[in-house]
Amino acid sequence: MSPDGPPSGDGLTPALRACLATLRLRPRYARGRDGPGQHASRNRGAGLEFAQYRAYEPGDEPRQIDWKLYARSDRFFVRESERESPIRAWVLLDTTASMAQADDAAPQRTRLDVARLLAACVVEIAHRQGDACGLATCGGTGLTLIAPGTGPRQRDRLRHALAQARAVGDWPDAATLVPAWGRIARGDLVVAIGDWFDTAAVEDLLQLARAGREVVALQVLTADERDFPFRDGRRFLDPETGEALLGDGPALRADYLARFAAAQRALAARLAADGIAFASHVVDTPPEGVLRALFGDRPR
Repeated sequence: MSPDGPPSGDGLTPALRACLATLRLRPRYARGRDGPGQHASRNRGAGLEFAQYRAYEPGDEPRQIDWKLYARSDRFFVRESERESPIRAWVLLDTTASMAQADDAAPQRTRLDVARLLAACVVEIAHRQGDACGLATCGGTGLTLIAPGTGPRQRDRLRHALAQARAVGDWPDAATLVPAWGRIARGDLVVAIGDWFDTAAVEDLLQLARAGREVVALQVLTADERDFPFRDGRRFLDPETGEALLGDGPALRADYLARFAAAQRALAARLAADGIAFASHVVDTPPEGVLRALFGDRPR
């Protein structure tokens, strides 16, 4: 058993929950419930002005506990504050066939498994902030939408939908995606989780950003894609197109690693040019690192 203890039903270990309690969804452009612009809201979360107490939950930071109230009541309570503006967030999850990819050394752990965990983390951060969160899954089965909402029932609804997601087929065409793009409003925060190897998928993220949606792209890579550890001849297959390439692993490795690094730099530059925050996560590394990079404290 891990020293952090077993994961809960949503896959979040106590250590990961403790990390999530320190993270915030902070769009650069706040969106009020009645229109754009900063204004006070009754949403609860991290902020400046005290709003209320709530019972302590595992993963809450000790510094949030009101120790004077504990001395009087012998119970743990956490101080919550009002934030200056509400957030409406979406998790956009790539469920194409390439998300079923797994490493040779760990075939039981697919890219989609890790993407689902990262998506659950985003949902949990939004829930802790009291902000609305929705879900859009895009894959061979088409488009699935769950409108943003708040509260424990919404969190459970999103968790269930994530657990049901399956990796099949290609990225949907533009006509299929119209309902999603119409529901994601200007000023909404979109956390897009996928491998982002598909040119059409990347172009859709760029179009969202150009249309005034704030987009964060979280890329999930396998360890094999990062390391290319193959020591034999093999047949490499594209799960979405069916195209195959026969090659010798050691002979291809140096060229592959150079091309892969160049492609990653080009992708990061292309996204950055349209204001999209981008980070990559490899499935054999702890998720806390990439989550802190995207949602941790930003320099002022």
